[in-house]
Amino acid sequence: MKLDIHPVNPEPRKIAQAAEIIRRGGVVIFPTDTIYALGCDLNNSKAIEKVCRILGKKPDRANLSLICADLRDLSAYSAPINSTIFKLMKHCLPGPYTFILRSSRLVPKLFQTNKKTVGIRVPDNTIIHSLLEQLEHPIVSASVHAEDEIIDYLTDPEEIYEQFNSVIDLMIDGGTGDNQPSTIIDCTDGSAVVVREGKGEVDF
Repeated sequence: MKLDIHPVNPEPRKIAQAAEIIRRGGVVIFPTDTIYALGCDLNNSKAIEKVCRILGKKPDRANLSLICADLRDLSAYSAPINSTIFKLMKHCLPGPYTFILRSSRLVPKLFQTNKKTVGIRVPDNTIIHSLLEQLEHPIVSASVHAEDEIIDYLTDPEEIYEQFNSVIDLMIDGGTGDNQPSTIIDCTDGSAVVVREGKGEVDF
């Protein structure tokens, strides 16, 4: 199934429909402020397992992140962070950044792994924010990669749907995606280290 949702003024009925599919354990591809992402409900272990199967990876190697509405979710899913890191996150988010933090005890249980870190994203994207408002909790996500060895990320929603429609429950078409992933910043040792330069600028 594919839903076309307006990128600036998302239709409430369609957002509610997408949220219900996620609540029922559906796996969804959705737009972010960078590339399209594959995701599911945070609280559905079977859906998380399905995401990992689609990625062809074991849960501890799937590089799953949490897409959050804002930084209020930090206390639930990450270990305490220092004021410098918090100020940096507040400065950068919402935006095209993934922050790697030490996870709270809750994350390994949710991901069914022994992972001690978690990626946190707060995208600057109206569709995903509307979806998170409906769900009232984060979404587990991973990047959507192309099968092509040269092109790393697909940007055309039609191409993405054609490649993945047989293994997902919903494709949210929010227009052409970006071909640059998020900038990844590792903060697990209390300082900020850029481990991948992506769409987010690193002049902080």
